[in-house]
Amino acid sequence: MSREADLSRLEIILDHRFARRDLLVLALTHRSLGHERAADTADPASVRHDNERLEFLGDAVLGLVVSEAIFSLNPEWQEGELTRVKAQLVSRKHMAQVAESLDLGSHLLLGKGEERTGGRRKMTLLANAMEAVLAALYLDGGFSAVRRFAERHILGEAAQKLAARIQFDTTLGDCKSALQEQLQAAHSGTPVYTVEEETGPDHRKRYQVMLRIRRPDGSFSQPLTRGLGSTKKKAEQEAARIALDQIVASGVNSLIGPETES
Repeated sequence: MSREADLSRLEIILDHRFARRDLLVLALTHRSLGHERAADTADPASVRHDNERLEFLGDAVLGLVVSEAIFSLNPEWQEGELTRVKAQLVSRKHMAQVAESLDLGSHLLLGKGEERTGGRRKMTLLANAMEAVLAALYLDGGFSAVRRFAERHILGEAAQKLAARIQFDTTLGDCKSALQEQLQAAHSGTPVYTVEEETGPDHRKRYQVMLRIRRPDGSFSQPLTRGLGSTKKKAEQEAARIALDQIVASGVNSLIGPETES
């Protein structure tokens, strides 16, 4: 596929045809490629172009658009609730997930070294590129272009889940505490987390944790969810987060399955 065709495909995904395609190209250009190009010229400063300045602007634009949206959609929320939900929606993790859903990695312009080390799949790199693309959208199409994109890809289902969860989660982000409070309120038991697997070298461990519920009579539910993380705590939080999403979708009782031996 030609570069022009690739950009046209991305414009369809972004729902915006750029008047200045150079902005989109710049947003997709990682600093590794900028460094390589600069090294090949006698005047490096004249050709050092990458997306880092756009990342700076995109971060600010993202914060404003998300703040405006949740402020307008949730008039009953107080400052604390707005702040917690905004933090989740503009987080690096969420931005990387949005970029993955758009297959943004396949459109990036990377240096040879970054390409070899799997740069197209790196979460930090994807999150940064997503913010740069938002800045390009803003500069080319104004806030309306960014709002349109945010409504479809940044807010949407993610914002709905956060809004539903906030009614019983006073410490949004501490999913383990929120899950335990929810189960205790329904007299359904307590969560139990078990490390199932550890992989990777010591400096890059990955943990898989299984979540079950210990009922008030001492029996255990079937395995409910599993979480992955670079630490046991992060894996437990991820397992709890998935369980909370299930509660939001189907209620507490749906989380507790048939009894198993303890």
